[in-house]
Amino acid sequence: MRIVISGTHASGKSTLVSDFADRHPEYAVLPDPFELVDVFWDATSAASFVAQLGVSAARLHPDETEGSLIAERGPLDFLAYLRALDDLDGSTGSRELMERLTEVTREAMQHVDLLVVLPLTPCDEIFVSDDENLPLRETMNDALLDFIADEDVIGHDLNTVEIVGTRAQRLTALERTVDVFRSA
Repeated sequence: MRIVISGTHASGKSTLVSDFADRHPEYAVLPDPFELVDVFWDATSAASFVAQLGVSAARLHPDETEGSLIAERGPLDFLAYLRALDDLDGSTGSRELMERLTEVTREAMQHVDLLVVLPLTPCDEIFVSDDENLPLRETMNDALLDFIADEDVIGHDLNTVEIVGTRAQRLTALERTVDVFRSA
């Protein structure tokens, strides 16, 4: 099974991936693509998000990573960040670029069995400081939720689930969802 955990920054992705991996060592863990790109880039720049989208898309291809995996972030996250930047200040660039990146995202998501989205909700007990770029966080969340409802972006057959709740509730929900898909 190939799982991608998506959500805006400070939404609990790293914690959920870590908790799941601790209990399911048979899954390869793919870290946040930010860890794999040039650290000299501004983390909130369009160029950084384009680079991370490319990394996250490439690593989902079966020739790149075989077997069961859980990935922190997929290309859809970075497409949503690019949309959020555009919504906030128009800084993402051309329409053609967004169309090309949407196609890259759609193709990469064909190699995913389950997309788990962690939407922002007040019940998730996640403290976020003001230095986390809260406008970008909220706007990216909204863009991500729009994209998961758009088959032109994620394709027709992608199994998608939104998970909310406390840390323990999220892990339980993910494990149950994985069990359902494995037995189907």
